[in-house]
Amino acid sequence: MHPKRLFIKDFLYKLPEERIAKYPLPQRDESKLLVYKDQSITEDTYYNLEKYIPGNSLLIFNNTKVVEARLLFQKSTGSIIEIFCLEPADIYADITTAMLQKGKVLWKCLIGGAKKWKDEPVIKIIKNDLKEFKFTAKKIEKFTDYFLIAFSWDDDSLSFAEVLHAAGSVPLPPYLNRTAEETDKERYQTIYAKYNGSVAAPTAGLHFTERLFQKLDQKNIQRDFVTLHVGAGTFKPVKAAIMEEHEMHTEFIDVRAALIENILQHIDKTVIAVGTTSLRTIESLYWLGVKTILNPTIYLESLQVYQWDAYDVDAENISAKDALQALLQWMKQHNLSSLITKTQIIIAPGYALKIAKALITNFHQPQSTLLLLVAAIIGDDWRRVYNYALENNFRFLSYGDGCLLYPVAV
Repeated sequence: MHPKRLFIKDFLYKLPEERIAKYPLPQRDESKLLVYKDQSITEDTYYNLEKYIPGNSLLIFNNTKVVEARLLFQKSTGSIIEIFCLEPADIYADITTAMLQKGKVLWKCLIGGAKKWKDEPVIKIIKNDLKEFKFTAKKIEKFTDYFLIAFSWDDDSLSFAEVLHAAGSVPLPPYLNRTAEETDKERYQTIYAKYNGSVAAPTAGLHFTERLFQKLDQKNIQRDFVTLHVGAGTFKPVKAAIMEEHEMHTEFIDVRAALIENILQHIDKTVIAVGTTSLRTIESLYWLGVKTILNPTIYLESLQVYQWDAYDVDAENISAKDALQALLQWMKQHNLSSLITKTQIIIAPGYALKIAKALITNFHQPQSTLLLLVAAIIGDDWRRVYNYALENNFRFLSYGDGCLLYPVAV
């Protein structure tokens, strides 16, 4: 069945409020780990992850960095305007370029208290490393799903990423129902986060520590990195009755040619995605490669993955190896050492993994596209896995525990 015809009500389960982890554990790698393999369930902790992964495997992590995207401005009347930065305006080539802008930048944002904000700019004075600078936000235009905001600041030595770090706060997921605290600046960030751009953490990676990496190294379990900047759309609820009526969010990905070469070297071994964002990225690579095979002269601007490509593009006879080699060849022809593009891929029941052999992920919200992704991997057993987790005191969502899922053999 085509995923367009899936009913979202079939992916409902009861998640009690008390099972949502409001805070992380003191030690990252002491989070519980549910292992689903060969249709059986066992449990352990992340610290012992290497026991459940074959030697010579390749783990793919998302090294995006969460930015302090939540901004509060106080009007002269005393009322508070909350601005949530979503993504840069379309004039920028990618998020990194926009984050490095100095003096001014255009950004797509959500606004809390929008009715209280007319046309006048809002201003706040920010103290940063014993200096002060004036930070201004001006509303430019209203669109269906966002406002276009012009930010400016009177210290041209600062990039927008640095301004956000000084002026903003960590945008915790709405289901935590609490304000960000000082400890969230560190804990809502992976230890390997590198490139500014996400408004939500790739939470499967929050469990990894240097001591865990050392244990993985001892078993020759390698790791490599992609960059997918997580947008607020990751929390976008599915309000449509059937998936055909739901528009999947689009996110920026940045992938090095060296990463694709590394995957090719492990394509006949075990490639494991750490997190749904890593999975969406490496599976998107397959479809990008397919597009270069079907259309060798495709332009960079057209080389992206749309929502239903994985089900509507005819790639029956194209292997993962062929697709990745074709993508590398296309990048070489265009003198690209890395590929920056967008993906809107939706992984749902009916999808067969092309590159990944397993997934490490947290437990997700009911009726979410992330739960559809889990169901694509382990089929109807997602209910058995989630019921086990609920009955055995696993903690759910961003700061919760997680699982290692091997696909059901077909």
